Amino acid sequence: MAEKTSGLRLFGDSEGKMNLGLADVGGALLVVSQFTLYGNAEKGKRPSFIDAARPEEAIPLYERFLAALRSRGLKVESGEFGAMMEVELVNDGPVTLWLER
Repeated sequence: MAEKTSGLRLFGDSEGKMNLGLADVGGALLVVSQFTLYGNAEKGKRPSFIDAARPEEAIPLYERFLAALRSRGLKVESGEFGAMMEVELVNDGPVTLWLER
């Protein structure tokens, strides 16, 4: 996932085409864990998080992901796992991707 994330060409070149990667534009990453994205609301009115990884499994995965990104020479900031955080975002364009594999 770190290889995929770091290599995605998401930024516009001189012609406005998405041909530039994070390193090409001198960008950085903000990685924030958010287990609530794993919530399943198919049944009932309250989301279930039963399929989300427990902290003893999830924290090492999160830390490994951060380390893998940093090992690629990228500037990476991270949130605190399990903490209540307020994050502001300015989206540069109408693109949102969901990466699972």
